[in-house]
Amino acid sequence: MKTGDAPPALERTIQAADMVAYAGATWDWHRLHYDRVYLKDRGLHLPVVDGQMLGALLAEQVQDWLGPTARLRRLRFRLTAMVFAEETVRVTGVVMAVDGERVTIEQRVTVADRVAAVGVAEVTLSSSPEASANENGDAHHPAGGRDSEPAGGEEE
Repeated sequence: MKTGDAPPALERTIQAADMVAYAGATWDWHRLHYDRVYLKDRGLHLPVVDGQMLGALLAEQVQDWLGPTARLRRLRFRLTAMVFAEETVRVTGVVMAVDGERVTIEQRVTVADRVAAVGVAEVTLSSSPEASANENGDAHHPAGGRDSEPAGGEEE
């Protein structure tokens, strides 16, 4: 991997069902995301996609490209335009820096001719799932890095 490399673009048409599933997962039931009467009273024609959903797509693009051994260390993004239900978003990116196993990727989300979000992902690459787990100190401890005891509290 080198500066200038680009992950494959991720395209997704965001449907109402996607928005409901995301709202359910995040407990964000703001009427802006589903209530057409509420929207009409505010001069909007379609439900507005939750901005955090765009962040999830930025993360998805990086993980799809680099695979399960890559760790997304930091994702910063700024929303620049609204995205509405039924619109197709396109996530693109370019590698801005490579420092050993650390990679910085500049990303953007576009809808037609407008930029909806810009962001920067910082990723650590690893050669194996075991190495990624070792970074957490939990490669040999499925209980999340804690020592676990057999039932009864004593070793046999």
